Amino acid sequence: MPEPTPFLAVAFVLGYLLGSVPFGLVLTVLAGKGDLRKLGSGNIGATNVLRAAGKPVAALTVVLDAGKGAAAVALALQWGPDTALMAAYGSVLGHLFPVWLRFSGGKGVATTLGVHLVMAWPVGVACCAAWLLVAGMTRYSSLAALVALALGPAFAWWLTDEPQLIEYTLVIAVIVWARHAGNIRRLLTGTEPKIGRGKQTHTG
Repeated sequence: MPEPTPFLAVAFVLGYLLGSVPFGLVLTVLAGKGDLRKLGSGNIGATNVLRAAGKPVAALTVVLDAGKGAAAVALALQWGPDTALMAAYGSVLGHLFPVWLRFSGGKGVATTLGVHLVMAWPVGVACCAAWLLVAGMTRYSSLAALVALALGPAFAWWLTDEPQLIEYTLVIAVIVWARHAGNIRRLLTGTEPKIGRGKQTHTG
């Protein structure tokens, strides 16, 4: 039986609020490095945290950003798959457009991968493997993210064949690609910095 509409709305709002927690910003401040929005690229995601606060803080940012998406979906799954799907949308959009930061958030990659891992773990694992492979081969974090999320719908079709999940991975991929417009331009012109080098505005 379909979940009641109020459950869907509540799941979206709670997912959004959880997703909007800017862990990269908070952790960088706690590490004594200042406001992440005024450092490096100004992005609140893990790549900029790496530059501003170092590897341990960046790694913790990835874990927490992925974890908030995973937690939102895991909690909502108790009321059914449709509720979980709304929480998934909410958490990613919350990270991308947090109300606390005037709707200027991260790029959504870690949070999306966290969601994928709970919604359908084989899809999440496949996307993470794609990210690692492309990042290892090219040293471009943004390119790895773009490829991994672009493959999400194909992985969802191949590994689950669930229409709602395929649609979700496609919609999120389009939104995250749009958030990477600047990275795409730099990749095409050969000016995108590689991981650990210079200014990069990738992931969050």
